[in-house]
Amino acid sequence: MSAECSSYLSADKVPVSGFSCPRAGGDARAVYCCGFQDVKYCCDDPHSFFPYEHGYMWWLSVGALVGLSIAAVVLFAFIITVCVLCYLFISTKPRSKLDAGLSLQVAGKTNC
Repeated sequence: MSAECSSYLSADKVPVSGFSCPRAGGDARAVYCCGFQDVKYCCDDPHSFFPYEHGYMWWLSVGALVGLSIAAVVLFAFIITVCVLCYLFISTKPRSKLDAGLSLQVAGKTNC
C-alpha cells in the first residue's frame, strides 16, 4: 500500500515536487500522505491530513494567548483584592488591648 503526496507550495512559496509514501530510507509504516496544504509528509495515520494552510495554526496560538492573558488578569485582580482586604482587616483592628477585668499577680507573693 502506498500514497501519493501531490506537489505543493511551501509556506515560503517554494514549489515542492510530489512524492510517494513510504519514502526511500524512511519508516516503512508511513504509507499515508499527511500534513497541510503547505507542508506534506508521510505518516502512519490516515486521519492526519488537514486541507488547510499551515498559517491557521497562528490563530490558535493567538486565541490561546488571549485566553491566558484574561486568566492572568483575573488572577492578578484576585490577588490585589485579597491584599486590600487583608490590609483593611489589619488596619481596622483596635490598637489597644481589651481589659479582661482580672488583675495579674506575681506567683509566690501573697497579699495578706
